[in-house]
Order: sequence, then structure tokens, then C-alpha cells
Amino acid sequence: MKKQLVVFVVFLALVGGTAPTVLADEDQSGYVALGDSIPFGFNPLIPPAQRANPNNFVGYPEAYAAMHELTVTNLSCPGETSGSLISTATPANPDLGCRRYRSRFPLHTSYSGTQLSFALGYLQAHPNTALVSISIGHNDLGLLERACNNNTACELDGLASMLTHLDQNLRAIYAAIRGVGYEGSLMAVTYYAADYRDATEVRLISEVDRVLADATRDFDGDVADGYRTFRKAAAHFKGSSCAAGLLIVLIQSPLTCDFHPASVGRDLLARAMGRVANE
Repeated sequence: MKKQLVVFVVFLALVGGTAPTVLADEDQSGYVALGDSIPFGFNPLIPPAQRANPNNFVGYPEAYAAMHELTVTNLSCPGETSGSLISTATPANPDLGCRRYRSRFPLHTSYSGTQLSFALGYLQAHPNTALVSISIGHNDLGLLERACNNNTACELDGLASMLTHLDQNLRAIYAAIRGVGYEGSLMAVTYYAADYRDATEVRLISEVDRVLADATRDFDGDVADGYRTFRKAAAHFKGSSCAAGLLIVLIQSPLTCDFHPASVGRDLLARAMGRVANE
């Protein structure tokens, strides 16, 4: 059954796009980043006219690559979900804005189809890639929140089903990556809370992180703990990641932040990856 799942997922991914036309090499400095707007480095303060240049967005993959002399191929897409990362079929695999973003603006890496389809082709051509990282699942939670119109009781009631779907998708993603023969390092970077005093937010984010971490470890991957990294820094500011300067500030008074990390938060995530890599 497991073998059939791998074959099915690889086929499903490949029909979503074309593999990169590159030759296999022995380069061990390559790094592939998968995920959503967090690894993409999205910043809502950058106006649409400047979003045509993806270099205006710098995520933790670029920060980590610079720290460790790696060449990053960042496939992440703002609004990506675990389902849309695998397949473009809708409504079975809805996203939270990735397809719309791609129709208007370029990503860090140009490719057709899905992140997974390109990643599989890339890893087949570059089997000695040093690292594949992933942050995915926060937009799965976002879909639930949107469906519930931010009603807490509804969100908590639908949480178990959403987590089951996320777990299935993560395991399909990892099975496909291992299924093409990639034996290198996998690393998940978990999400953080904007306000560690908010019990509901903490529970929802923690559950997404738990599923992400468990699936990653089951495929011999490592986990960089973004949640604890931010919590430690926010502890000096009553649990507020915004007040700690970790998130992008939208308004100074009253202090209001976007969920995406500021440069300080981005670099903290990259350093969390580094600590895991050095263990």
C-alpha cells in the first residue's frame, strides 16, 4: 500500500507541471525551500508595482542559505496549502491565494504546475542536494478560519478533520520526495504565535506544528522550532511577537503587526534551522 501511495503521488505531482530540464550533478551546496508566504518572505508593505521583482522579498531560506554558503531554490508561494502544493486540482485542493498571486506576480523560482512536481524533478536531477525545507499548514488553518468566519467554537470543532487532512498531505509530500531517491536532509520549520497570551491561537498553531513535526520526523527529517524560538524572544514583551519586533509593523500607534516575520524574526528562524543542522 505504501509503495502504491508513492507511485500515485509522484504521478499526481508530475501531471501538475514539467520537471526542470537540467542534468544531474554532484553539487552538494543546493537547498530547496518549499512552503507558503513565510519562507517566501512576503511583506504586505511592498506595493504591487514592486512585487514584480521577487528579490524584494527575502524569507528565512535566503537568510539560512547566506549563513551556510548554500544556493537556494525557493519554490514557496504566498497562500499555498498542503493540498495545493501537491495538486492544482480544485476544489479538492484549495489554496488561500497562491494561484491568484502566481497569475499576477513572479515567484522566486519560475516553474509551471505545482511546487511538488518541480521539486521532484529537481531532486532527481540533483540527488546530492544538501537540504529540503518546508513550512506548510498555516494556510490550511486559514481555510478553516475562513470557513468558520473566525468563530472560535467552529474552528475548534473542525480542527481534528483539518489536521487529519494536513497529516495525509504531508506524508504524501514526504513519500514522494523519498520515493524519487532523495536521501538528503529534510527539515520542517514550525510556525509561531503572534500573541502567546492568546490561548486559542496558541492551541491552533501548536496543533499544526505538532502534525508538521511528527510527519517530518517519521520520514527521518529534522524540525526547527520556530514556535519556541519566537516564544523565547517574545517572553520579554509579555508574549507579544509584535512588540518584540519579530513581525512586520503595519501601524505604530496603536502598535499593529502583520503575521509575517520582520527581518529580525526571519533571521531567528534561519538561526533555529542552523542549530538543528549543527546538532
